[in-house]
Amino acid sequence: MQAFVTILIIIAVIAAVVGAVVCTVKQKINRLSRQFFGTESFIEGYNRQKRELSEEPKSVAAMTRVFLPLIAKDFPGFNFDEFRDKAENMLKSAFAAITSADVGKLVNASEELRKNVGLIIEDNRTSGSTEVFSDVTIHRTEITDYVKKGGLCTITLQSAVGCIHYIMRNGELYLGDKELKEQVRYNIELVYVQDASKLSSGYNNSYGTVCPNCGAPITNLGAKKCEYCGLGVEEINAYVWAINKYTKL
Repeated sequence: MQAFVTILIIIAVIAAVVGAVVCTVKQKINRLSRQFFGTESFIEGYNRQKRELSEEPKSVAAMTRVFLPLIAKDFPGFNFDEFRDKAENMLKSAFAAITSADVGKLVNASEELRKNVGLIIEDNRTSGSTEVFSDVTIHRTEITDYVKKGGLCTITLQSAVGCIHYIMRNGELYLGDKELKEQVRYNIELVYVQDASKLSSGYNNSYGTVCPNCGAPITNLGAKKCEYCGLGVEEINAYVWAINKYTKL
């Protein structure tokens, strides 16, 4: 009987100790939750912060005031507002192209960029994935870099983007969130072929423009006419800004 009572006492002591530890841990969690989230419910606070972050735009590396005067000096006719709009429209069209699996929806893009978006679409198709972009908002776009090297001038724009982005695979959500936006940054490259003779091997077909008559891509820097409709074109490929790449940061 005495042994049984001893066991009960030990169990009671252990339970009391465990209860005290649990209570202490719970109090600490509640205190941390109040400190960071303003509520004693850690889960509620975490979900609230997650919702708030989904609506808060990312900051961008805004160097427009620094680089725009340099660009204007080299290219007096450069219109930043025009190219910002073109870059933003390209990015939105890339999202639309990937969502619909139709590279034809891509606008304001070089042939190289079209190929890259086509590869994303093909990779999704091969893996049985459906990638969706919706409710896209571009909060801000600024110049973040300007470089002249190897016959190319490159302007890098940086955009703060908010959108619903997710990937479905085999009928199930594989990545992302269908309800909450992701707030991200994208870099967008504008390139200008300043000296075609200095381009490294393989670049000549990367910086094309389109035929003003039929819209077909002109990928040869020295082209005198469109290979599709035969219309004569000015040799402008080496003297035009092209949106060549976008990168998610």
